[in-house]
Amino acid sequence: MTESTYREPNVSQSRSHSPQASTSSIPGGTGTNPPNQSRTTSTIRSTETHTFQADTNSDKATAAFIRRVLCSHNVLLGNGEKAGNTPRPIEDVLPPLTSSNEIDLQLYGIISVIIKEFVQTWYSKITPDHVFVNEVVQIIAHCTRAFEQRLRKVDLEALLLDEIPERLEAHLTSFRLANQHVSSTNSLVSNPRLIYHTLHPHPALSPVPTELVPSTVVEQRENESAWRQLLIQGVLVLLLPTEDLENGCLRSLVAEIFAEMILGNGISGKACEGWTLWEGITKIAESLQAVGAKEKDPPSADVNPEPSLTRLERYGLLSLPIEKGSEPKQPLVDSKRHHETIATVISGLFWAMLQYTLLACTAMRVVALTVAAPSSLPSRAIVSEQSSESTHQSQIPQVDALGLRRPLGVKRPIVSMRLWSCAAQFVELDIRMPWLLGFISMLRLGTLVGPGKVGDTDGVLDRYLSHAIHTHVLNPASLPDILRTVRSTLFPNNTMGPSRQTPSEEEAKEIKRNCAAALLDIVPLKVAAAFFATTSHDAQFRQVEETLDCFDDAYLNKHLIFQIVELIVIRLFPELGEQGVRELMEERIE
Repeated sequence: MTESTYREPNVSQSRSHSPQASTSSIPGGTGTNPPNQSRTTSTIRSTETHTFQADTNSDKATAAFIRRVLCSHNVLLGNGEKAGNTPRPIEDVLPPLTSSNEIDLQLYGIISVIIKEFVQTWYSKITPDHVFVNEVVQIIAHCTRAFEQRLRKVDLEALLLDEIPERLEAHLTSFRLANQHVSSTNSLVSNPRLIYHTLHPHPALSPVPTELVPSTVVEQRENESAWRQLLIQGVLVLLLPTEDLENGCLRSLVAEIFAEMILGNGISGKACEGWTLWEGITKIAESLQAVGAKEKDPPSADVNPEPSLTRLERYGLLSLPIEKGSEPKQPLVDSKRHHETIATVISGLFWAMLQYTLLACTAMRVVALTVAAPSSLPSRAIVSEQSSESTHQSQIPQVDALGLRRPLGVKRPIVSMRLWSCAAQFVELDIRMPWLLGFISMLRLGTLVGPGKVGDTDGVLDRYLSHAIHTHVLNPASLPDILRTVRSTLFPNNTMGPSRQTPSEEEAKEIKRNCAAALLDIVPLKVAAAFFATTSHDAQFRQVEETLDCFDDAYLNKHLIFQIVELIVIRLFPELGEQGVRELMEERIE
């Protein structure tokens, strides 16, 4: 009832602002309507739907939705606030989730949808009391604040640019090795899953499921379910307050929701499918293509159909070509043509020299700014607490991708992180252009140990790259927009969206082809012709599709996704890498 009263004003408001909407709603015969009225009506409806969805995603509508779900019956309002008074801000009504009010608003929007769809649907049938909802909000707030404190201690640069790409690079190498071994004529093992699992064993994915032995499929699913429960139980032991941790019923309920709904259906289910990964790559490629299109100059509105003239001809310094059917006013002699040719060559050389001079000045300006800017940027030589503890416990020197040893606890340079080698492995640069890979490796080594060590930790290039990453990738200001987009995608109009149907085999192939086309559109034509060693678009397309085969098997993708999930959990909760869940539980409950 409350939801309908909230949506109706927004719909009516969006219709009242649209003059066409009021016109289209007037009843009348079909003879008086224009031929394209059906198309106009559909356009009006799509405009109203878009306006309504934009209204529900606005900060004002989100705050109103949060109040109706989490602050109903003035349970959490307090301080004598009444319905007729001006509503108080959300940050004054609900406990803070993080240190940012903008992020809290979007997180509470997601939490409100989850509580409305998964808690109030059955809890309101038992009792009209809202104490349980208030306790859930308090527990979530406690966990998110503790999560934020742990997140501040994680080296996000190393996690996103070095450790996760290292897992992806190992996945690519093992996948191609397993398929190459199976395709050989003298191979005794014909199952690439078994070879891959032997190279990267995981307890949740053992044994290798096969249709020939149905018991292996059931056993693997049970092991995977036990792994999810163990992982979530370990996280809850470190995040939940002591009094809530002692409540076994509450702990089991929360663990079941996160283990089965998020890890089971979301990450272990759809996120490991090949078509899901291909769709994600397609969206990234389309966003990059859109950014590149914006940087290009817009095409000129005035298009001159006449052939282009040289600068000398445009300014009247050379005679124009003679039109057909007209006689020349003066006979052309060879000496005049010779002088015109020389003048044209001199003009071309002059403009070319001017362009190269401007290009050199621009390059020198960029280099000067690059050298001067990092002096005011923060230093990267600061050792994080987590990296210092882990390295001192292991007492093993750090070795980067180029084989260079680093002192204990010192951050790895961005130039030597695994992101670059992972990108080279993904496009098979060592096979297609080994000379280019060697040249890039030589440049990387030169920036690390060469004159000035500009690429070494806290060097000029290292600081500049770190600043660019924190500005464009790890910018906290973009997190509210990301959360708003996630909420509108997963929960359109603050409700559960229709579940995504698993595509058929032909639909999955079409998704893969779209992904290959999007990736190929990013590469310039000349670069693609040189890289793929062919100018045929079909041949280039087939090679990109073969590259995307590394995400075809969902079982193999689970090895990669599970390793990334465990890596993130260990970086956020390093206690789980030192002690078991039972030991941590005994320490908390005692």
